[in-house]
Amino acid sequence: MTEMASPKLTRKELVELLGAEFPEMFNARSGYTIEKVWQGGCIVRRHFSRNSLRPGGTLSGATMMALADFAVYVAVLASVGWVPLAVTTNLTINFLKKPAARDLIAETRLIKLGKRLAVGEVDIRSDGEGELVAHVTSTYSIPTRSV
Repeated sequence: MTEMASPKLTRKELVELLGAEFPEMFNARSGYTIEKVWQGGCIVRRHFSRNSLRPGGTLSGATMMALADFAVYVAVLASVGWVPLAVTTNLTINFLKKPAARDLIAETRLIKLGKRLAVGEVDIRSDGEGELVAHVTSTYSIPTRSV
């Protein structure tokens, strides 16, 4: 097994930077937690909220899409450094199974990381379950940075 490279931004640094830059989206009440980051990936949690349920008792697709989008964003930032203007250019989601009414866990890995584009893959599971509830691929545009 090969050792993982250190990320450009640590979990702690990302929490601080995201909280300062996006306080309306990333705060103690937002429901998102960054659990782990490494060069090329991360694990992010979306805490369960009854507000995310849709008729039939399933978690909404929008909740899973937002989690996946945030997870790829975190993986990109952890891997390239602080570029808050990186944006989603594509996101494709396959809903595979009704998620349980509990936290969602998104495990993300970047499958391509270039100078201008990053392509990520996200596996979403209900907490404590092995089977995927959704699979996502997403592309992010990375702006050029002034040095």
